Amino acid sequence: MKLSRWRWVMVGFAFLATVINYLDRQTLSVAAPALREEFHLSNVAYSRVIFGFLLAYTIMNGVSGALIDRLGSKVGYAICVAWWSAAAMLHAFAQGALSLWFFRFLLGMGEAGNWPAAIKVVAEWFPAKERALACGLFNSGSAVGAILAPPLVAWVLLQFGWRMAFILVGVTGFVWLAAWLAFYREPPAVSPDAAGDEAPAAAPIRLSVGQLLRTRFVVCFMIAKVFMDPVWYFYIFWFPEYLKHARNFNMADIGKYAWIPFFIASAGNLLGGLLSGWLLRRDYSVTVARKASVTFFAVLMSAAIPAVLVQDASVSIAFVSVAMLGYTGCASNMLAMPADVFPGNAVASVYGLASMGSGFGGMLFTLITGWVVDHFSYTPVFFGFGVMPLICVLILWVFLGPLRPLLLVKQKE
Repeated sequence: MKLSRWRWVMVGFAFLATVINYLDRQTLSVAAPALREEFHLSNVAYSRVIFGFLLAYTIMNGVSGALIDRLGSKVGYAICVAWWSAAAMLHAFAQGALSLWFFRFLLGMGEAGNWPAAIKVVAEWFPAKERALACGLFNSGSAVGAILAPPLVAWVLLQFGWRMAFILVGVTGFVWLAAWLAFYREPPAVSPDAAGDEAPAAAPIRLSVGQLLRTRFVVCFMIAKVFMDPVWYFYIFWFPEYLKHARNFNMADIGKYAWIPFFIASAGNLLGGLLSGWLLRRDYSVTVARKASVTFFAVLMSAAIPAVLVQDASVSIAFVSVAMLGYTGCASNMLAMPADVFPGNAVASVYGLASMGSGFGGMLFTLITGWVVDHFSYTPVFFGFGVMPLICVLILWVFLGPLRPLLLVKQKE
């Protein structure tokens, strides 16, 4: 197979890894009603378990990105998947809130590497005009994994118990790992943005973490993600709980209906890439194409507000579906932004650092969610998550600056 076609195989691997990542992540969310009953967890206690995952995820985002840039896509991705798959299986041995927290922490350490690794693969294989689409393709794995988790995990839980559910999803990661090591190909020596050029790209300049943190893009992108990604964390970690306690769904109902918003959301990954690609083909700049696309989909995310106000559960699920589609449309464009600015050898590090903002926001708003739900209701939570994406948009337009390759000057030895 030609290398130009092999890139789709590589993004396919990233897609499958992301599916597995979300199967592992969502198993707790679907099993939460059973786990909370067995371990006697309040909303605040449950939020602390989620906090453990996000704490490790936040810490390791900065570390994993730099590690993957140093080790390369093949080895770095393999280590991450092996780690998180083993951690997922360990959940089956949880005996209470403390051990569950610890295993979630281990899972967060491994799962933090998926997006930096996948974005690095895209940056190595795809030119700028196709990156948002490629990012949307692999990132749709998050929605697909979240679609599969409710019916599969609910069925396994009802048939064999929640412990077996964690073991089975962990095994899938090791199947992926064997295929990745067997079929991985190195990217072409010529930059994907220089299609048709015969000369290899110049020796890349390696940027330190300190240098990256001094750039306007990294700082503003981190802050923007504080207000964007916690919305998605809420849906993946709390939506089954919302259906049970606010809409009176049982486990069978959750298995039947909780996948629907994630199914709708999967379309946003492709629509986001297609919209920015359409704008680029009409000679809009990368800056306008990416930011305008994020703006459009962020407005859709405000559907969270009517979702909590309507009386009919099916209408509420429909509004949540629109909001989640909005998030994935935003994500496919924001995922492409680091590669628009930084060279391939820094992309994983940049996204890892930026995702620390994501994790920090996730930790903060997860604890707030648990407290607010215990003391009030889900209504203030949905209102907040309907407004936060608009704050992200404001940061992107006002503070982030233009999306163009960073001018790097190699310092003299």
